[in-house]
Amino acid sequence: MTKDQKIQLVEELSQKLAATDYFYVVNGATLTVDEVNKFRKACFAKGIEYQVVKNTLIAKALDKLESDTDYAELKSGALKGMSGIMFSPESGSEPAKVLKAFQKDMPKDRKIPALKGACIDGGIYVGEEHLEALTAVKSKAELIGDVLGLLQSPAKSVVSALQSSGQTISGLLKTLEEKGE
Repeated sequence: MTKDQKIQLVEELSQKLAATDYFYVVNGATLTVDEVNKFRKACFAKGIEYQVVKNTLIAKALDKLESDTDYAELKSGALKGMSGIMFSPESGSEPAKVLKAFQKDMPKDRKIPALKGACIDGGIYVGEEHLEALTAVKSKAELIGDVLGLLQSPAKSVVSALQSSGQTISGLLKTLEEKGE
C-alpha cells in the first residue's frame, strides 16, 4: 500500500468514524478465510460494516476526529495485534450481539472474534469483559419508545379514570331518576 493510499484510507476511515456513534474494534486474527466470510455476512445481515484495518491507520483516523471523546484508552488498550473495525450506524448493541452469536458457533477454546474495544456514544469500553453489557445497550429509537411509553401511561390512566367516573355518575343519576318515579 502506497503512502497516498494510506492517507486516503485514513481520510475515509476518519469520515466513517465521525459519521457513526457506534464502532467496535475486534480481534479476528485466527479466523480462517471461510470464518471471516461468514462473519462479514452476519455483519451485513444486521447492517454492520466490517473492515480489517492496520492499527496505526485506525489510530491516525482517531487522531483526526474533532471530538470531545478521549480515545487514548482505546488506542492503548485495543489497538494491538490484528484488528477489524465494525461500524454500526443505528444500534450500539447490534455489533455486540453479532459478536456473541458468532462466538457461540465457534469451538469453546476459540473466543474469536473477540471484542478489543468499543465506542458507544462517546463512551469507551476496552476488553472482552464488556461484551455482555454492550449487548444490552439500547438504540436511540428504543429509548425514545420507552420514554414515550412512560409519558403515555399517566395520560391513559387519567382518561380511564374520567371514563369510569362518568359511568359512575351516569349510573347514580339513572338510579335517582328511577327512585323519583
